[in-house]
Amino acid sequence: MSRRDQTPSQTVGPFFHMRLGGAQENRLCAPAVAGALRLEGRVLDGEGQPVGDALLEVWQADGDGRFCHPLDRWPPEPGRFTGFGRATTNAKTGAYAFETRKPGRVRDAAGAWQAPHLSVVVFARGLLGHLYTRVYFDDEVRPNAEDPVLSSVPPERRRTLVASRVTAGSPGDVPDVYRHDLVLQGEGETVFFDV
Repeated sequence: MSRRDQTPSQTVGPFFHMRLGGAQENRLCAPAVAGALRLEGRVLDGEGQPVGDALLEVWQADGDGRFCHPLDRWPPEPGRFTGFGRATTNAKTGAYAFETRKPGRVRDAAGAWQAPHLSVVVFARGLLGHLYTRVYFDDEVRPNAEDPVLSSVPPERRRTLVASRVTAGSPGDVPDVYRHDLVLQGEGETVFFDV
């Protein structure tokens, strides 16, 4: 009879690139759709090193502030806006990108208006649970100031939730480009939420 020892503890992953984050899953709409944008950035660890095996999921409203949800009885808009996407990070640089559109404002459960934002879930090796955050846009100054979630974050940490517009596109041709890095811990750590 052979003796069976307990196997050593292992961190979660890295398996995301093998089964998730397939081709075009990071494209929520076509670049020619009104309000199209490209969100790009990197996922970094606590030492500022790239996390090359992370997976990001985003969920967002359309330009009118409506979610593509099975309980909603409205057809998806032209250009196949899905409201949901996945992107894996580059193995060497930790870079990710989403092609989507600027979401509209939505109301929270109490009826307050929220600023345009993307809800983001981060999966990565070493994370026993997912990390939940949001990405807001720096050119939405008034809505950001009124957003109840963003307002609940200490002022000095809010910048970790706000993407910066780095280039302006041209309507129907090239989308605006926004940049937002996600820092998993340490100095400049992105604000993550308990949900």
